Amino acid sequence: MPLLDPKTWQSHASRALSGPEYAVTEPATGETLGTVVLATGEDVKTAAQAARTAQAAWARTPHFVRAGVLRRAGDLFAAHADELRDWLVRESGSIPGKADFELHVAAQECYEAAALASRPAGQVLHSEAPRLSYTRRVPVGVVGVISPFNAPLILSIRSVAPALALGNGVVLKPDPRTAVCGGLSLAAVFAEAGLPEDLLHILPGGPDAGQALVADPLVPVISFTGSTAAGRAVGEAAGRHLKRAHLELGGNSAMIVLEDADLDAVISTAAWGSFFHQGQICMTTGRHLVHRSLYAEYVERLAAKADSLAVGDPHRAQVHLGPIIDGAQLAKIHGLVESSTASGARLAAGGTHEDLFYRPTVLADVVDGTPAYAEEVFGPVAPVRSFSTADEAAALAAVGPYGLSLGIVTRDTARGLDLAERIPTGIVHINDQTVNDEAVAPFGGVAASGTGARFGGESNLEAFTDVRWTTVRGDVAPYPF
Repeated sequence: MPLLDPKTWQSHASRALSGPEYAVTEPATGETLGTVVLATGEDVKTAAQAARTAQAAWARTPHFVRAGVLRRAGDLFAAHADELRDWLVRESGSIPGKADFELHVAAQECYEAAALASRPAGQVLHSEAPRLSYTRRVPVGVVGVISPFNAPLILSIRSVAPALALGNGVVLKPDPRTAVCGGLSLAAVFAEAGLPEDLLHILPGGPDAGQALVADPLVPVISFTGSTAAGRAVGEAAGRHLKRAHLELGGNSAMIVLEDADLDAVISTAAWGSFFHQGQICMTTGRHLVHRSLYAEYVERLAAKADSLAVGDPHRAQVHLGPIIDGAQLAKIHGLVESSTASGARLAAGGTHEDLFYRPTVLADVVDGTPAYAEEVFGPVAPVRSFSTADEAAALAAVGPYGLSLGIVTRDTARGLDLAERIPTGIVHINDQTVNDEAVAPFGGVAASGTGARFGGESNLEAFTDVRWTTVRGDVAPYPF
């Protein structure tokens, strides 16, 4: 029996939602795969109340019981991999390899979250008074999660799993374009894993549902992944309501190729950084900064690599790139490419599309004001610019509002590490491109890319628990009046 049956999807959502129906569409073909019901603000309120009620008992559940649910969930992502892979491929436009990566990370997030349940809950403190003084981490209550379309399973589970493991309830609002693989699939897995009812609510919806979630008084913590513009609005609203917002936002990450780099090795790395999942990744390599001695050959070889890549329907053919998620996103990508060539950039490869299938694109001779270089494209576009010195490379990489990921390619790793110290960023990879993710590693950006590391290990403890100070005396404390 399949884990996800379109006839019973609604049973995996938050009870009966009251918004309009929404067609779940395959971007490669335009085919409707099923329908979901969207959430309204009133649905958010109902879900938050139900989650808060259920959470009280879940927080008192022994840690090994909570850990067992998370371990079983991890196993189920592997057990149902064939079915879930198809949903990721068809609904989000992922190639099978990218879908497999999401499934692997989803399972690992559950296993790592299971280990959180038995972490030391606090510490004993010294005290000036004759008493026991200690801290204890306690669940925040209900965590609101807002996740995007581009890596829907990973970007939902990395908040949902640790929040549940630490004793919280969760209200998850996935992007409606990926409501199944970013939302309903998680609910189905956790239900089969034995998670008690009402602890996880799936509310696919638009901005109105997200605004209601941020404003709800029963949801003290918001975990948001999305664009910087939307993140600013979430952060501002959360601040007004005096609640924590963990924001993982956009990027325009640079890969610096120093003069000693091996081009035979680096071109594949560079292409992956810009073209993986059609460039629809926050960490995508959006700026290629290449030493002038390698620049011409680098552009030529990266363009040849782009021209060699197959673009098409990942469910029905073996391809390197699948479709862009929808027409609006494709129009944004193509608009940035056209405005870039109109302002003087040279189109070395790509720049064309058929339906939602956009060719991997290489832009040469870009400058500060080139739109596809200065802005986050969120598409398969690789702008390439030359530099003469390491100082110039560091200055170029540091320009702009973002600070998410950085790649540096060099045979001298010590030099690469030294260069990285001069560039503000949340993530650095020496001799690799900018798109990397592991469940055991902290993840997050600085500046306009977010509010710092909020996922992985100790970061999850900080994100989804509060620290409570407790003292205990044998006798009632005496006071002078």
